[in-house]
Amino acid sequence: MTRKATKAHQAIPQFTSKDYSSFFLAGMITHGAMTPVDVVKTRIQIDPAYKRLNMLTGTRYVIATEGPRALLTGFGPTAVGYFIQGGAKFAGYEYWKKRGAAVKYRSAIYLGSASIAEFFADILLTPLEATRIRLVSDRTYATGLVTGFTRLAREGGLSELYAGFLPILCKQIPYAIGQFTVNEFCHEIAFRSMSEETRRTLSGTSKFTIQLGSGIIAGFAAAILSHPADTLLSQINKGHGPKGSMLHRLAVLAREAGFRGLFAGLGPRMIMTAGLVSGQFILYGAIKEALGAPPGMEIHKETSAVV
Repeated sequence: MTRKATKAHQAIPQFTSKDYSSFFLAGMITHGAMTPVDVVKTRIQIDPAYKRLNMLTGTRYVIATEGPRALLTGFGPTAVGYFIQGGAKFAGYEYWKKRGAAVKYRSAIYLGSASIAEFFADILLTPLEATRIRLVSDRTYATGLVTGFTRLAREGGLSELYAGFLPILCKQIPYAIGQFTVNEFCHEIAFRSMSEETRRTLSGTSKFTIQLGSGIIAGFAAAILSHPADTLLSQINKGHGPKGSMLHRLAVLAREAGFRGLFAGLGPRMIMTAGLVSGQFILYGAIKEALGAPPGMEIHKETSAVV
């Protein structure tokens, strides 16, 4: 006999400071490792010499003209900035998601949790992202994170450090929505076809495959949803665009770029984001398990065949 079983409630986990530390670790490792891809993606977005290049030819061009070390430009602010932002985002998502456990409203919970967590994380990220883009777009700007950040703060003050806050929100909130919401629903679809017994006895390989596949799809979604704002953010942080309010500057830059320009460099970024998001979720689970952290709040709607 077959019946439908829907999980409507799960005990809310009580996370400790040790648990939240494991969330921070997951954000740091994978973001720093993707620096070379991010360098090429940013060049394609803002440097006319790279406009017609793809990920592979762009990488070759960087190495040929500036040497292999150029691929690590901005590693400091990338690693530090995304360590802080990634940790705050993962920890914040777990925190806000556990405020509600209603399966009926799970979509709103996923969207709201991701958005709120990302907003606060971006307050920490924005100055470091501005520094990173300056270093990547102009290798003579500074020698590294500290000198670049200091120069930007000295010459532009808070207004320059946070010039990209609005576009970074426009970029990162859709990114977080794609990352977390799509990942959750991919897992839900995978588990929905399994009985509780099958799910409990899943092999390590099967779990890894589900995590990897869900992460890749979520990465593609995150990249596509956030790419137009990512392109505009690169332009803003390089000093492009007219004077005036941020909304006016964004509107003018968007018109100048056009649809094709707004999605320049999407291919490399999809590769980067798929690797980043899938790697992050895999490491996130592995680190949590290694540190003995409890599982996160799960509010999937699952339909399983039970005999």
